[in-house]
Amino acid sequence: MNISLKALGIAALVGLPGCMTVEQEREMTGALVGGGLGLVSAKVLGADNDWAVVSTLAGAAAGALVARNRANNTCAYANGDGTYYRAPCR
Repeated sequence: MNISLKALGIAALVGLPGCMTVEQEREMTGALVGGGLGLVSAKVLGADNDWAVVSTLAGAAAGALVARNRANNTCAYANGDGTYYRAPCR
């Protein structure tokens, strides 16, 4: 039973990217990298397990959003008065 669950998990990981667009792959990669960085920074700073989960989820969300903005080629720029505007990335 345990071997069949592992085989199913590996098959899903191998087959999943074939069903995704390039933008979705970028978002998934951004989420994985952001989540990994969030987890590593929480552990380096000595956070307990609850904060490690929170920082991992926050990093994953931020990574996915950064990847999504790169797919649209839009960036946020500061106006200098505390507000921001979106424009094509320079």
